[in-house]
Amino acid sequence: MDEITDADLLIDIVPFIDTVPIQTIEVQQEIEQAYLLSTTAVFTSMNAVEAVATWQYDQQPDWMIYCTGATTKKLAGEYFGEEKIAGTADSAAELAELIIESADTDDVIFFCGNQRRDELPEILQQEGINVQEIIVYETIQLPVKITKNYHGVVFFSPSAVTSFFKNNNDAQEGILSDIEEEFSSDPEDEVCQINEKIQKLKDELEKQHSKMTVVEYNWKRAIYEYLTLSNNNNGCRKISDSLEAAKKVSLMVVYGKQQESGILQTFG
Repeated sequence: MDEITDADLLIDIVPFIDTVPIQTIEVQQEIEQAYLLSTTAVFTSMNAVEAVATWQYDQQPDWMIYCTGATTKKLAGEYFGEEKIAGTADSAAELAELIIESADTDDVIFFCGNQRRDELPEILQQEGINVQEIIVYETIQLPVKITKNYHGVVFFSPSAVTSFFKNNNDAQEGILSDIEEEFSSDPEDEVCQINEKIQKLKDELEKQHSKMTVVEYNWKRAIYEYLTLSNNNNGCRKISDSLEAAKKVSLMVVYGKQQESGILQTFG
């Protein structure tokens, strides 16, 4: 955010999702039982760390902890002890590979949310590692209708992308996206129907997500969501037509200097 501010951009931060710890008796018992185990624990979200720490009661679990991201690592170290951090990675897929390579274990406990991505448990299970998932928080969508015009938007979560398009089916003018490159290498652009592109993106998101970075996944997810809505609302159109509207949607980092009402908006 500091770099964006230094670049002379105005920023509106709008929450399109919220996360809430699950505090049922069943989840509490699962977490308390996990505290008694000597095991490998996995966190891919700071929200999961916070939710698990709610039931810590000064216990220091005998865990080898693997986590993604600097913030998640920092919180896990503060709550459970920095010496317990066995490894970190930038993505869930990379973390799964690290666990396979370095953790001598057949079982892991994955503390996660109700909308977690699939790659980590899938990769571990493919290697014969049993994954016990404990869902400790839920993600709640907070759809909001956007009325301002923006030069760009930034998403930090696939869930925020979905929430955004619930009330913003037609992206606003002024939200520019450099997505032409996504299609420019496709010789069938001028004749391809929108549903073909939707299916292609759907296949990529379902079958290749473990090979994508978070940025790439979110970017493709936003395009998929928009084109799906465009198709549902307006019928089947050529990609060349829908691109003009899709230019109004931006995912991850979109660059543009401040102009009169030029504002960069972040979602989720």
